[in-house]
Amino acid sequence: MTLMLGTLVNALAVVAGSAVGVSLRRHIPEGMHEILMQGLGLAVLVIGMQMGLGTHNVLVVIISMAVGGVLGEALGIEARLNRLGLWAEARLGAREEGSTFARAFVTSSLLFCVGPLTILGSIQGGLGQPPVLLYTKSMLDGVSSVAIGAALGAGVFLSAGTILIYQGALTLLATLAQGVMTPDVTREFTATGGLLVLGVGITLLRLRPVRVGNLLPALLVVVALNVLLPVLSSLIRSLGIVR
Repeated sequence: MTLMLGTLVNALAVVAGSAVGVSLRRHIPEGMHEILMQGLGLAVLVIGMQMGLGTHNVLVVIISMAVGGVLGEALGIEARLNRLGLWAEARLGAREEGSTFARAFVTSSLLFCVGPLTILGSIQGGLGQPPVLLYTKSMLDGVSSVAIGAALGAGVFLSAGTILIYQGALTLLATLAQGVMTPDVTREFTATGGLLVLGVGITLLRLRPVRVGNLLPALLVVVALNVLLPVLSSLIRSLGIVR
């Protein structure tokens, strides 16, 4: 239950925001929504900086971001995610021509489940850490669901179910990886994730669009480096190459 707390709060925030948005329907001032998103964007920046400053090996973080970024760009992760969203919206939206219900569901599900905060927050909860990122994501999703509900209607409610299934699965997978995620690995993983969170904040504030999706492989690279480097170091010492 504790592991899933962040996900449950996230789903409830979406339900609450959807209820507000659907009840108000297009009567929310654009300026109010914008200032809320700006405030949350600044908060996300602070969280990202706090996470990033926890590193004890900044060189590993830099290498992970560089290698991960190249891999993500080569694979076109962000572009693929965008194409997936367009495909899903076209398929589901076509079933209810003239209705915004399916569009609201697809739009909100993709917005709430395709992003680094979803992955980082679920892993954070799965590793037994306080789900701060999912709480932050809950606020972002709550505000967004108000806007989507007001513009597109009740389909946004169903995205709460998508959150429960997707984030719940990620959290359970993270619990299985606890043997690999030693305190040292977790610390550098969190620091690297913090840089991705900073990218989310920068994008939310519209300072510059950051292709955070293409940086996601950095999370795998930093784990691999922190697991392999001590092994290689021990091997080199055992061979007498370095004394």
